Amino acid sequence: MKIDKNLEAPIQKYRSIIQIIFVLLVVWIGIDFHLFIKYLESNGTTPFYERPPGVDSFLPISSLMSIYYWILSGTLHHAHPAGVFILIAVITLSWIFGKSFCSWICPIGTLSEYISDFGDKVQKKLFKKIYKIPRWLDYPLRSLKYLIFGFFAYAIFTMSVAALKEFLDGSYNIVSDVKMYSFFADISFFSIKVLTILFVLSIFIRGFWCRYLCPYGALVGILSLLSFNKIKRNTDTCTNCGKCSLVCPSRIKVDKVQTVISDECTTCMACVDVCPLNETLQLQNVVTKRRVPKKIVAYGIILIFLVITGIGVLTGNWQNDISHEEYLQHYQRLDRIDHLTE
Repeated sequence: MKIDKNLEAPIQKYRSIIQIIFVLLVVWIGIDFHLFIKYLESNGTTPFYERPPGVDSFLPISSLMSIYYWILSGTLHHAHPAGVFILIAVITLSWIFGKSFCSWICPIGTLSEYISDFGDKVQKKLFKKIYKIPRWLDYPLRSLKYLIFGFFAYAIFTMSVAALKEFLDGSYNIVSDVKMYSFFADISFFSIKVLTILFVLSIFIRGFWCRYLCPYGALVGILSLLSFNKIKRNTDTCTNCGKCSLVCPSRIKVDKVQTVISDECTTCMACVDVCPLNETLQLQNVVTKRRVPKKIVAYGIILIFLVITGIGVLTGNWQNDISHEEYLQHYQRLDRIDHLTE
């Protein structure tokens, strides 16, 4: 059989560009937030620096609570509104393009990918092969992130409107981003050891955090199963070369199935890029049965994210309405604020 080169250019360079853009965006947000914290540390003696709303993206639990509260009460809570629209954008992406948030936008996913690529090179040099955790252990470990997410989901979805409002109004929720900053700015030796262990594990086990522990990944993984765009393999033209399975970062046996239905598929399109036969492996709409061009995936992910977060900005539901005086009051007693007392 004659092998036809895929007519579409590889999409991985577009994915890398998008990943870098979002990493730089997070760095920008981090710098702005650092300057905001410096204002709080000065007790208001330096000029006020606006808190960047984008930091809400690191508060998924608060955002999920706010969405549920919005559904039940019809009111969008004022503390972290940007997080609500960011999470809605992520949920929408998962429904349309599967678990694409993890491989295209998430900075932790990008960092994990680069660490794993480095780890693959290290393993090849040291052991002449890449270590893969056995499947009998992989499956129960993958359940950990669902157990973690299940715990949070149960706690949230069993709360009444009054209980949700009480928590969202509380000091702990209002300054949860500041508490998170303080955790890393004044990190304990124990936390450093935990992060070091996660780093080392990620070198030898690809995507350790994302695959086994990330509750955000569990949420989008569940939603991705409902996505109407799936990777499809044409069994009539496939030569079973196995290249697609070799490049899959999620270890999915793409060459063994006709349709990839997996909570671990991140729609990174690496398998589609590497396929040597034109239109043998492609992203396909399961409803219309039509092929989704690779560039549509890249443009679509960016467009969906920008449109939904843009709605938050244009409707005035992006920056919170917490005054800098209130932030200063909370910051002065930050060490005494926790989720049990507030």
